[in-house]
This record gives sequence, structure tokens and C-alpha cells, in this order.
Amino acid sequence: MSQKIALGVSYRGTDFHGWQFQNTSIATVQMAVEKALSVVADHPVQVTCAGRTDAGVHATKQVVHFETQSTRSTKAWTQGVNAHLPDQISIDWSSEVPADFDARHSAVARRYYYLILNQRLRSGLHSEYYTREHRSLDVSRMHQSGQYLLGEHDFTSFRAAHCQANTPMRNIHHIAVERRGDLILVDIQANAFLHHMVRNIVGVLMDIGAGTKSEEWMPELLDLKDRNCGSATAQPHGLYLVDVVYPNHQQIPQGCALPHFFSLL
Repeated sequence: MSQKIALGVSYRGTDFHGWQFQNTSIATVQMAVEKALSVVADHPVQVTCAGRTDAGVHATKQVVHFETQSTRSTKAWTQGVNAHLPDQISIDWSSEVPADFDARHSAVARRYYYLILNQRLRSGLHSEYYTREHRSLDVSRMHQSGQYLLGEHDFTSFRAAHCQANTPMRNIHHIAVERRGDLILVDIQANAFLHHMVRNIVGVLMDIGAGTKSEEWMPELLDLKDRNCGSATAQPHGLYLVDVVYPNHQQIPQGCALPHFFSLL
């Protein structure tokens, strides 16, 4: 009898060409996860994810589902699969879910963190986990301008040119920017995101924080509906997928999963 299993996956995206499988000669997170699952399930496994991440982007709570006729314990779907995964990827939990669960379509929100090291000189430590901005950034200006994005809007000015989404309409639930020493954290949640949407928003926030643009530039960009009018896309390595939200009846662990080192900030 077939059953549907959901998994929580965390990974360091630095060494992968994004989440989505491309071909067997290109290292992707999906390819590594499916290969490890297929060993434990003893049959080929294909997974569906909540949201595809680009090359260099990290995740602490990616959610996937797959179907299998193999009966395995929770330990097998976590520790057993991890034994066949590289150190940069981990299965953090598993849960049998209802037949109508879909990791992508059942999700009602996604949440991302973006980490900026705001200092003039580069650091020699862990540069793959943040983006450095040498200009002095005013966090208050960044936070206030971000509030213009709340609610449902046409985010054409913040989508990648090759974005394949059917509509540019998205609903941002919250956005907050705070400073912790030389580190700046952008916290943003929406029902869904367009390709490069978070990184394009962060690029605009940094220009506003640096004083290059005014706070009122944010709503102007929304109205323009033209990606060419925006800022440069922020780098991928400061971005983390930290939560995917589902209705309670879907039996998915709730709550934001933060990178362990965030507790030190």
C-alpha cells in the first residue's frame, strides 16, 4: 500500500547548483536527496519541494514529499537517509502525511531570512553564510521602507526577467529589518515568492539604507512594474529558507527553524 511521507530538509547551498535536478553531471540538492532516499526505499524516489532555491541559497526548513510502498521507520527516513547524504545536507524530521498533502501546493506561507555583514572590510570567516555590504546602512530606513510592501501587490519590479510564474501578484505578510552589531537581518514572509523576489527586495533595501535612494522609492518601484528600474539583485549566499507554513491538519512540524549560529547573534 502506498503512503506519502514528508521530510524536513536543511542544507548549505554553497556547493550545489540550486535545489532543482538538472542532469546527473550537475550537483543539486534534489539529486542528492532522491539518490539517498532511493537507497533506503529500495526503489527510485522522486520528491516535490515547497520552494526551489537557487545556487548558493541555504535552507533550514525545506519541506518535501514523496510516495513509497516501502514501510520504513522514522529513524530510517532520517538517520538512515542521512547516512547516504553529503555533510552539507540533512533530513531533520519525517512524518507520514494525508494523501492530499502536497509540499508545494498545500503551503500557505514561506519565510526567508537574509543576513548582511555591514562592515567596510571583508571578513575571512564564513563568507558563504552572509553578504557583505561595505556602505554604512541605516536599518531604520530599511525597515520603514519595507513596510510599503505589506499586503498583496504586483511585484513585477522585483521578479527575475526569466521568472515563469503565471502571475506577479504576491501577498507579503510581514517584513522586518534589524541590526545586531555589524550584522543586519532581513526577515520576510509571504504566501509565495517570485523568482529572485527576496534578493531583489534586499537589493533595494540596501540602496535605501545606504542613502542612495529615498524610502519613498519602494512604493514608486511597485507602481512602475519594471524590473529594469530596480537595484542589483543581492547575492544568494546571505539567503535562508527558514520556514514553510501549512494548515495544522497536514501534520507538519510548525515553527521557524533558524541556523544554529543565529543564537549567537
